[in-house]
Amino acid sequence: QVQLVESGGGLVQAGGSLRLSCAASERTFSSYAMGWFRQAPGKERDFVSAITWSGSSTYYVDSVKGRFTISRDNAKQMVYLQMNSLKPEDTALYYCAAGRSYGNMRYPSGVDYWGKGTLVPGSS
Repeated sequence: QVQLVESGGGLVQAGGSLRLSCAASERTFSSYAMGWFRQAPGKERDFVSAITWSGSSTYYVDSVKGRFTISRDNAKQMVYLQMNSLKPEDTALYYCAAGRSYGNMRYPSGVDYWGKGTLVPGSS
């Protein structure tokens, strides 16, 4: 059982930056692909980004390409999402996710473990 705890959300002005962090409980963390999803009010949970267990490959939804960067530190059991040039439409609850298959990480059904989320409440 992998427990994931997100942090780093908060209010930020349009065009600003935030870095979300996700701490994993398991030492087997390094064997999982990791990802981030987000859910805006009244909408479904959508894929944002994923990274392979080694960090060698990453994938982003088109709407965040060039603005968001996912990374991981297996020694610290951490995964990060650096978010730059934030837009009002980035407002959402952001979830950290872990899964066995990198290729399936873009789908909620491909996620084995979820965090409880950290809120990015929108730009002021």
